[in-house]
This record gives sequence, C-alpha cells and structure tokens, in this order.
Amino acid sequence: MTHRIIVSILAVAVSASSAAASLYSENFEVDPTANWTVNKGPATTDEAHNFFFDYSTVGIPAAPSGAGTRGMKLQANLSSGVFGGMSVSPTGQSFAGDYSVRFDLWSSFNGPFPVGGSGSTNLSTYGIGTAGTSPQWPGGVQDSVWFANTADGNSSSDWRAYSTAAPTSYPDISPVYAAGAHAGNRNNSDLHYAGFGNVTAPAAQIALFPQQTGSTLVGSGGMEWHQVVIDKSGNTVTWTVDSLLIATIDLTTVSLSGGNIFFGHSDTNATSSTDVNDAALLFTLIDNIEVIPEPGTAALLAAGSLLILRRRRV
Repeated sequence: MTHRIIVSILAVAVSASSAAASLYSENFEVDPTANWTVNKGPATTDEAHNFFFDYSTVGIPAAPSGAGTRGMKLQANLSSGVFGGMSVSPTGQSFAGDYSVRFDLWSSFNGPFPVGGSGSTNLSTYGIGTAGTSPQWPGGVQDSVWFANTADGNSSSDWRAYSTAAPTSYPDISPVYAAGAHAGNRNNSDLHYAGFGNVTAPAAQIALFPQQTGSTLVGSGGMEWHQVVIDKSGNTVTWTVDSLLIATIDLTTVSLSGGNIFFGHSDTNATSSTDVNDAALLFTLIDNIEVIPEPGTAALLAAGSLLILRRRRV
C-alpha cells in the first residue's frame, strides 16, 4: 500500500510540476498587443509591428510548435534610408534562475532568390537579460545578451552573437561560435550551417508574389520555420537553432540590465529597399513563444515530494 502511495504522490508531483512548468507563453491567436512594449530605434516612424498578424495572408504555412497562423511581425528601415532597428518585450516580465526561451522563427525576405531583391539583407534579432525599455539592435546601446541571423545569407556575418561585452557582435575569431574560431565562421558559407537554406518560397506565396522564385543560399536562415532555443544555465547562455548549437556566451563577462526577453528586427545598413513589395515580404516573424524552467526542475520537485513522504514514514 505504501509503495502505491509513493507512486501516486510522485505522479501527482510530476504532473503538477509539468502543468506549472511554463513561466510565460504567447501563441498570438488572441490579440496580445496591449501586453507588449515597443522600443523604437533612431527612425521612429519607419518601423512596423503587428502582434496579431495572419501570416497565411502572405502564403506562409503554420508554425510547427502550435496551431493557427497568427504571429508577431516586425520590420525596420522600410523607406527612410536611416540605419535602424527596433525590439519588443512582453511588458513587465522578468525571468530569473535557469530557464529556456523557445519560439518559432521565420525570417522573410523579398526575392528573387538566392540573391534577393532590393534591400533584402536584414536581421532577425532575439535575446535575454534586457530591461525591456530600450531598443536592442546593432547600432544601439546593448543591455542584454542577444543573437541575430540574416534571412538571405548575403552578409559576411549571417549568424551573430551580441552582448554588453561585444556591442558590435562577437567577431569571427571569437570562441563563442560553435563553428570554431576561424575567419568566416559567421558566414552562411561555413559548413557548420550547411543544414540550413536551399529552400524555395511556399507555393502559396509564389502565387501571390511571382518574384519569390529560386532557392535560398545554403546556410542561410530565411524562408523556412526554425525552432530557436536560448538556454540560460548558471553563468552560461547557449543559442541553438533546430537543435544545432550556434553560440555559447559566458555571463561572467557580461553585464545584464534586467530579466526580460526581446524580439526584434534591424537593417544591416542605411539603405532602404526600393521593392514595391518590401512591406509585404521583408520582416521577422515570431510565433509560439514559451519560457520554461530548466529541465531538471520537474524532477527536483518530484524527488522533494518523495523525500517528504519518506520522512513522514519515519
């Protein structure tokens, strides 16, 4: 009988901890606009954000981690010709201890592929440890640890890591990159990223925008869903995309300003696209955000319940 009670309590403990595991989640299927803070860069009138965007209207299929086709659409430097970017954070959120931020990412850009149309080289950005009150982008003041990828692969550094210790991004020779500390380790052409790219636009998008022809560059991050994980464990932050480790940051060398998270979009230069379809095609899309405690938490809760029961038996 006692064994059965122990098993039952363990099952309840694990079930309860699993149910409470999510610290924060957002799937955008109900309009969450009022719950987000927008931090604009230098061109305050030339950024765009839509927290209730139906991305099926531009031919993008549902993200893999949830149902529905609503997500968060972010854009910058659409027409002003000013180097800029923007970021958004869930209002009032702060996460401490060890946790993982997980989300679906689609970095969209205007074709034709692989080179891309006018002004197609932009950055999708995302990070942790921000106060959530200032724009996090390459030309701004950093208060966080964050990461970025180009969509089209047409930069010399398509996979980038930033922090207060490296406000202009960690360079190629930095050991933070899993590709290795060598020249070109942030470029799409590095073999580390060979599993990405070489994709076509969805047929539904080509039907709407015939310019979206061709295939993207091997190693580029655009035009397909990626599952991104930023994991904080102790003084270490790791960045993985589709289970591939991209970078590891040592927090002992970094000064963080808060416990919030952010997502953003930035141009890589001051040139705006002249494509008539840039507003429809050039953006960062985020869906199915979840912040969860590090995986050992549920097991610790269950073990604690068992220990309590054993003490009671004594």
